[in-house]
Amino acid sequence: MASAVEHALAENRVLLCEAGTGTGKTLAYLVPSLLSGKKVLISTATRALQEQIFYKDLPLVARALGREPRAALVKGLSNYLCKRRFSELKQSPEALRPGVARALDAMTRWEDETDMGDLAELASLREDDPVRLAVASSSETRLGPSCVHYDDCFVTRMKRQAEAAELVVVNHHLFFADLALRGPHPGRVLPDYDAVVFDEAHRLEDIATEFFGIRISETRIERALSDAERALGLAGSADPLFSPGTSRLFERARAAAGAWFDELGRAGGGGEPRTTLARDDFSGNVSERWIELDSALEGLEALASGARGRLATRSGGRRSVPIEDALEATERRMALLRSELATIVDGGVGRVTWFERGGRGRSLSSAPVDLSRMLRERVFESVPAVILTSATLATRRSKPDRGAFGYVRARLGLDTDSVSVEELLVGSPFDFARQALLYTPNDLPAPGSPGFVEGASERIAELVRLTGGGCFVLTTSLRSMRLFHERLRTLLPGVRLLVQGDAPKASLLAQFREAGDAVLVATMSFWEGVDVPGRALRLVALEKIPFLVPTDPIVRARAEALEAEGKSAFSELHVPAATIVLKQGFGRLVRTRRDAGIVALLDDRVHRRGYGKALLAALPPAGRANDLDEVRRFWASHESPTLGDSALAEVPS
Repeated sequence: MASAVEHALAENRVLLCEAGTGTGKTLAYLVPSLLSGKKVLISTATRALQEQIFYKDLPLVARALGREPRAALVKGLSNYLCKRRFSELKQSPEALRPGVARALDAMTRWEDETDMGDLAELASLREDDPVRLAVASSSETRLGPSCVHYDDCFVTRMKRQAEAAELVVVNHHLFFADLALRGPHPGRVLPDYDAVVFDEAHRLEDIATEFFGIRISETRIERALSDAERALGLAGSADPLFSPGTSRLFERARAAAGAWFDELGRAGGGGEPRTTLARDDFSGNVSERWIELDSALEGLEALASGARGRLATRSGGRRSVPIEDALEATERRMALLRSELATIVDGGVGRVTWFERGGRGRSLSSAPVDLSRMLRERVFESVPAVILTSATLATRRSKPDRGAFGYVRARLGLDTDSVSVEELLVGSPFDFARQALLYTPNDLPAPGSPGFVEGASERIAELVRLTGGGCFVLTTSLRSMRLFHERLRTLLPGVRLLVQGDAPKASLLAQFREAGDAVLVATMSFWEGVDVPGRALRLVALEKIPFLVPTDPIVRARAEALEAEGKSAFSELHVPAATIVLKQGFGRLVRTRRDAGIVALLDDRVHRRGYGKALLAALPPAGRANDLDEVRRFWASHESPTLGDSALAEVPS
């Protein structure tokens, strides 16, 4: 793999490389990247991998090469403290509230000590803490060089370090934020680069869709209005004659937002969590309420602009800081909300729009259906060298020239002659035939049938008793997760039973590792990116084949687009997408050369449906069993003194 990466960097090529767990793929691209003499971006799907690369893998490579590389870690803007917003909050009436005051005191002490301004350093502050959200930087609130704090801004400092680095570790969201700015009116978030390595590249299309989509939620509007109230409050304290009708304008904006979401809900009809909307749905009352909301936001935009003008006149042209900065941010934010609202309402070719109601409140979203052309033109035909790698990119275990990468090529725009692509499949060094057993029972009720959860839960309980715990139960929905958790709580009295949502993900994993015999019930966020080497995880139970949700607006729009081209959406989209997620779920089990255990796929469709063989053929070559007695024999052969806790200790892979 390192040789292939070296060649792609030297010859300015695109490389698709699936590298199985344990190959050391991070080292395989870091070493040639640092030796290439080029400025290279390393882009990941998650912050966890970003930090692992920067704090663990890069120092290892540096020692091996006998040199200290110039490297920078760049996270999304929301990870950094905004000094302007922090200052505004400290001066606002909210700062006198006990809970806010305590958080601000802790942040003030931390600000004096931190070098990076990374809010993750504040372990005592939850990610969703309102104070944290109120002081974080963002594209909506950042002013750039005009801000009084610009020179000592943490984001400015981060950007300067990135400019000086030879290797910059970013994430996919940030990469696309930079890509979006490199358009007709050039700007940038990241420094110019010669090559990019996409790790966790199987997530690229989903994250690009999310980034190039628009989401307007009640919560987002309320946060913007709260910040605007704070800014206009500062202006009022500086000018006693300032706008006595301000409070009424905020009341109008909030009422208009609520009425608009009410009408959207009625236009969507029914009580479905997500409802796709057509252009005609934005007429009548919906249109009237949108005009009212747009007018209220426009009024706030004009109010902030006028207040800035009056302050400048009163001060003889001298800036009144921080008040003018706060007003400028309000003006920009209202304009952005109005622009995005108009984009959604106007619709557009190749986009899908939907209304959503649920735990996070109500929202309206719009996203592109097909990003393949944009990715091809803006990334693969523009960046000199691009490496895409993951443990799961291929949809079959075969030679690359037999179409192993066909699905990812089509989704990312790499299925044309305009881009020359090299392919490489690097198998895992693990002995799956010895270390793992794939158990696919054929005597359970079918998924979706009345007895499925009951039968599958009883089978999981039998397997847990066999292995003595150490089990992930991975479901495909929150509803299934709750049903399995409830049933297993009855079937497994005395067993340490954890469930996603009871604690932060990192905390749950720490509890699971420490217990050694726990059972964790979780949904899709635990199918990938979770690393539990050793004996603590020895059984992975997969509820069913992780097909895409057919009613999801984006999935449905993509399926309809394929059908319109005369293709089968099921074989071209649903099956290959499920294959990649299934491989990710299987990959939770064997993380080192000494791990051993069982993966149980409780979906009998792999035996009854034609696509079952293709799904199973894409998985690692573990032993196979349909009968529980075969599972017992496999486990008995692995429960020997040589495979105890000491032998199953973590081995670097």
